[in-house]
Amino acid sequence: MRVFKFGGASIQDANGVKNVVHVLNTVGYSRTLLVVSAMGKMTNAIERVIHQYFNNPKGLINEIDTVKIYHLTIVEALFENKNHSVYTSVSLLFEELTLFFKTNKSPDYNFVYDQVIGYGELLSTTIVSAYLNEQSIKNTWLDVRTCIKTDSFYRRANVNWEQTQKNISEVVEASTLYITQGFIASNPNNFTTTLGREGSDYSAAIFGYCLNATDVTIWKDVPGVLNADPRHFKNTVLLNTISYTEAIELAFYGASVIHPKTLQPLQRKEIPLHVKSFINPENPGTIVRKSDGIQPNTPCFILKQNQILLSLSTLDFSYVVEENISDIFNLLALHKMKVDVIQNSAISFSVCFDDAYNNLEKLLLHLKAKFKVTCKENVSLYTIRHYDDGAIKALENGKDVLLKQMFQQTVQIVTK
Repeated sequence: MRVFKFGGASIQDANGVKNVVHVLNTVGYSRTLLVVSAMGKMTNAIERVIHQYFNNPKGLINEIDTVKIYHLTIVEALFENKNHSVYTSVSLLFEELTLFFKTNKSPDYNFVYDQVIGYGELLSTTIVSAYLNEQSIKNTWLDVRTCIKTDSFYRRANVNWEQTQKNISEVVEASTLYITQGFIASNPNNFTTTLGREGSDYSAAIFGYCLNATDVTIWKDVPGVLNADPRHFKNTVLLNTISYTEAIELAFYGASVIHPKTLQPLQRKEIPLHVKSFINPENPGTIVRKSDGIQPNTPCFILKQNQILLSLSTLDFSYVVEENISDIFNLLALHKMKVDVIQNSAISFSVCFDDAYNNLEKLLLHLKAKFKVTCKENVSLYTIRHYDDGAIKALENGKDVLLKQMFQQTVQIVTK
């Protein structure tokens, strides 16, 4: 089988959904499983719903209505028959969502987040599946939560590979076209879990691995994997071929085109990953496979914004030793900080990280009990793979460089 993943940009409106039909008719869809994300920016919109639930309950219904109107607008543009069953299916999902908020007793933000956020994927796949059937592309809608099983680490769950393999082998038939959700899964108690933001790519890789797929294709609004994000960098270059190792390096440092966990299961079985344009599906795009380095060989730029840079030293200005570093990392792990850069000298230790769980204040409280702490928020982290002097100079020009670290093929620069 083949696995196709369509992201939010590919189905952000009715024309996008219609274009999925064009893509499938262009490249074929026999023996294929489709993994589909939430439509457009709906994950962000549903995050606002969750925010209202915890912080402004009176505004909750209006925020839900905003999400509902967005989806119904797409449905109305796709289905002339106002009595089509998709209207009922969409309404039932919103009733289910509203009922959750009325009956939920858990104060745990992360639990609530995972139970709610996946409605973006449930809605998108319901609509896309119905439209493809309407266009004579017969398919079966599959609830991914019956297939991918995880632990209960809400918002960044870990896959139970043995159970997931068993479930997918039992449920998926090669002769059927399936449409299922990216990003979400479920724990042993059947509560919804999520695989981390942008986790739909990972979902596609999980299915690819468990199905021994011939290949996995991620359909994007760019020609393939570029050497930099065109939203932040000019004169980007298309990478034709990337090795698994290089792609994992790029993903680790934050390249947004591929989710960090996506490559690992594919590499284990040497399943090629294609990154192609849903605008020009006939173009070759980028292929990630067993090979050496990247082609063409050019500097690759990665930007991570809204980072936090901490500089720490001991209160008595003694050396920062292994015991100190162990304490620091235990606290970072305890507060679920995603570390991107570390740098240490004899008397100081610096770390740059993401605060996805908004635990910075709690972390600082613990650190200041043991260390002198300097904290800079909203800094930017630039990573250049395969750098040269010209690339570094161009990036640093006009910026206040707070930290710089160089390795054989990689340089990381933190700026304000």
